[in-house]
Amino acid sequence: MMLGFNLLLLNALLSEHQSRQGLAIAHEQLRQYARRIEDQATLEERNRIAREIHDSVGHYLTAQSIQLENAALFFQSEPEQAKEFLTEAIHQGSNALREVRQSVSKLRSDPLQGKSLPEAIALLISNFQAITGIVPDCNINLSRSLSKEISIVIYRVLQEGLTNIAKHSAATAVTIDLKDSKTSVKLCLSDNGKGFEPGQNTTGFGLQGMRERIAANGGQLNIVSELGKGCAIVIQIPHHQIVLSCGNL
Repeated sequence: MMLGFNLLLLNALLSEHQSRQGLAIAHEQLRQYARRIEDQATLEERNRIAREIHDSVGHYLTAQSIQLENAALFFQSEPEQAKEFLTEAIHQGSNALREVRQSVSKLRSDPLQGKSLPEAIALLISNFQAITGIVPDCNINLSRSLSKEISIVIYRVLQEGLTNIAKHSAATAVTIDLKDSKTSVKLCLSDNGKGFEPGQNTTGFGLQGMRERIAANGGQLNIVSELGKGCAIVIQIPHHQIVLSCGNL
């Protein structure tokens, strides 16, 4: 029994070490990203991501440290209880690593990484499913290849939208619909979540970052939401009109 306990303890300690290594890598990515930015909008986005790393990853690492301390306290007197603490510590470490990976992915200058937009969206959906257990209903119908700039805007907004759904909405169903016409591109993201009051502080939702991306492309973003009734986000960009709706199913 002691051998199994020691292995569990070793795994927990390794998990904590990997989490802290991952956090250090994320901070280095953040510094590199800061050196590349040139405008105030991007600086504000960098600061927002830094806050996300601090808040989310810091939370998980703090919880992990507490569980390891508890395991040490019960190591001799109640080894079974100590095992439970160690198992939870490993779980918290996994959560921290997941948050680090998500944060680092947001810092990449080319989030598509050579993939087509549909391929990149498929990867977003796969990650979303792994985190939430929800398989989005996705329909993509594009008659042409979009410009890289517009593709990145769509990808980033969809990435932020899915992150918000996973963290805040308590949704059980999600749909994604992407199609184009001669003059526009239309993207609809829908969920059956709890929604929010648009007037509340939504800093943590990344909505400001969405607005800045759209404004940089000459477009605008409007938000309609209500508690218990999901949300609706409408994005319009000249020549390539994008509509993002995350309202009721």
